Formats: sequence, C-alpha cells, structure tokens
Amino acid sequence: MRKSGFLFCILVQLGVASAFAEPLHEEEADWLKIMSFAAHKTDYSGVFFYQSGGRVEMSRITHVSDETGEHERLEELGGRRSELIRNNDQVWLYVDGRKVRVEKRQIRRAFPSLLPEQISTLKENYLVAKGEEDEVAGYPVRAVVFQPRDNLRYTRKMWAHNDSGLLLKAAVMDDRGSVIEQYAFMQLNISVNIDRKWIAQDKPFPAELVQQPQPSAVSKAEPVIEATGWQVDALPSGFKKILEMHRPIRENKDPVIHMVFSDGLAGISVFIEKVNGFALPQSGLSGQGAVHVYNRIAGEHLVTVVGEVPPLTVIQVGDSVRYAGQ
Repeated sequence: MRKSGFLFCILVQLGVASAFAEPLHEEEADWLKIMSFAAHKTDYSGVFFYQSGGRVEMSRITHVSDETGEHERLEELGGRRSELIRNNDQVWLYVDGRKVRVEKRQIRRAFPSLLPEQISTLKENYLVAKGEEDEVAGYPVRAVVFQPRDNLRYTRKMWAHNDSGLLLKAAVMDDRGSVIEQYAFMQLNISVNIDRKWIAQDKPFPAELVQQPQPSAVSKAEPVIEATGWQVDALPSGFKKILEMHRPIRENKDPVIHMVFSDGLAGISVFIEKVNGFALPQSGLSGQGAVHVYNRIAGEHLVTVVGEVPPLTVIQVGDSVRYAGQ
C-alpha cells in the first residue's frame, strides 16, 4: 500500500490452542456474557503491554462507568506523548499535549474490550472451552479458549478476572501453538480510588477538527452499510459485513471504499481505491504478528485486505474482490 494512502486501524485480538481443555458447559456461556460487558461496566486503571514478535508497546488505561456513560483515557508510554480520551462515542486525541483530532468513534473493539456482545455467534465459528486458572497482575483469573473450526482464523485465549469478568490477558497463537501476539496487564487497580479528574465534561467539538467519514458514524449496535458496487465472493464461513462506506481521503480525489467483516472475534478490512495516475504498487503479502496485509491491482483500482487472520485468508479474500456494478 503506498505511503500517501489512507490510514487504517486494525483490532488485534487473541487466542491459544489447548488439547486438554474441557468443554464449555451452559453456565460457562453466562461467564462469556459477563466477560463481554465487564470492560464497559467496571472501573479500572492499569498499565498493559502489547507484544508482537520482538516489539513491545506499553500503555496506561483508565476506565470509568457512571450515570452519564463510559469514559476512557488511553496513554501511550514511551516515545511521543499521545493520549486518547473518550466520552461514550466522542473521542479526543492529543499528541504532545496538543489536541490534533476530534471524532466520532467507529465500530471497533480494543483491549480489554475484545468480546462481542452477541456471544451466541462465536460457537458457530469456534469450539469454546474453559482453560486453566491462573494469576495476572496479582488478580486470580480463569481462561477461556476459542479454537477455530477451520484453518482460516487463529485460535484465541482470554484470561478474565474471577470476580468482575474483566479481561486481563489475551494471546494469539498459530497452528503450532506459538504465541504470535499478546496483551496483558502488568499493573492494575479495579474499582478502588480511580482518578476521575481527566474526564472531559461538556467539551464542544471544534468544527475545524472534527473528522466525519461519510456516512456519519453510528452506534456500535448499528452497522454502516452504503452500497458501493463492490463485493467479496470468498469470505470464510461466519464472517458478516458490519460496515461498507466511502471514506474521503485528503490525498485521493476519489473516496476510498472501506468494507469491514467480522466473525465475532477476528476482523477483516477491505479497502478499494482508485490509482489515479500513481505508480502501481506490486501485488503482494506482508504482515506482522497476527495481522496480514495483501494487495493486488484490479483494473484501475488498488485492493488492499487487512486482517488479524492467517496469510491464506487475506489472499483468498483479496483475490475474490470484484466490481459487481451499482
């Protein structure tokens, strides 16, 4: 993908295989629901790391839920000072103390909020089993394993706090059982003396900073669907379209088409942009950790597929993208 192209945000999620994991009983399904909502309803503050190969990034997160909704502060530790503050779906981004962007949050999930609210769909695509009990950041946890029913997605594992259900650790593993990527809290404080001074109160959206893709963002329960004339013929079983839209990009005269598909845990994004006289990039595959990127030229368009799925999956999806007409 050329450097002058669009920016995208991909959600990395988690897993691990377990040959001896016990089947998930009916009461454990209720535990998944608790895990799904815990990240939204629990007050917590802590430092977690994200590891992909030899790269490690650390962040501090603070989350508060009150009568006005959800408030979250995410600070990057190390390198430049960047900070994201969220009030429900309203987001402020600061870099080195300066506000650089204000926007409406799109459909997305990020650690520790990784489980979908609709738990029932997971069993269609994964064998779900309970794993071992352990300890993370000084808190007792129990694990849940999500093993895929095919070779087109990764096995995932989540360790959640025994009392609140808050996700404290997550790992992605390949078919040989090796860790590809992982998240884990190193320090954590749950529901005790959580700092609230940073919560943004009644801050207006400066018109010159607001970033509004077309159409405008909607709630996380409502997909964005805008017919673009393009379609994907070879999605893995269980992946559903949750977004299709045109995104205006400053570098492009024509908007970029963006489609997002999800099976409840893994996500695949498809971007289609007109080349517009730029030097044609070579088709090919690249990746880091669990995320792989595949691009190819389709006539006058560059098709780019990005997903936290095995290489075979992004190639299969990318080669099946075609224009079907309006």
